[in-house]
Amino acid sequence: MHWLAECQNALQWGNNLRVGLFKVKNLKHLVLLATMVTLVAGLILFLIDPNIKSPLDGIWSAWVTMTHVGFGDVVPVSFFGRLLAAGLILFGLVFFSLFTALISVALIGRNMHVLGMDVQQIEQETGCIQTGESRILDELARLHERMAALENQLSSNPGSNGE
Repeated sequence: MHWLAECQNALQWGNNLRVGLFKVKNLKHLVLLATMVTLVAGLILFLIDPNIKSPLDGIWSAWVTMTHVGFGDVVPVSFFGRLLAAGLILFGLVFFSLFTALISVALIGRNMHVLGMDVQQIEQETGCIQTGESRILDELARLHERMAALENQLSSNPGSNGE
């Protein structure tokens, strides 16, 4: 039965992650941009490179190049085809870096409201501590003044100290 509860927790975590990721607007835009670049670059590869025999081969080559998988089954052989592939490699680096960053932000940012409440609580407690310290310091200052006054009184009346 314990494994069933663990599976339910994992499914709930996965569902919460899915919902959190769909809330990240920039992630949707980034995936849409990558899809568009893959389709357009694949079609351009088909048009400019003699080794790419169909539009689907061009799209496949663009996707494999952009994701850095590099199967090697469909590769551009012309100068401009290789130049476009080099651009796709750079785009893939940027795309996956941003993709990873946005997923990290979604994962880390899910509980930021809790962290915000914790920070507010710490600030309140710090304020209470500072108020208490101020009261203690004020009392110490008053005690210091009273002791100084008593010392002055004792030093000014040398005969009243029990002699």
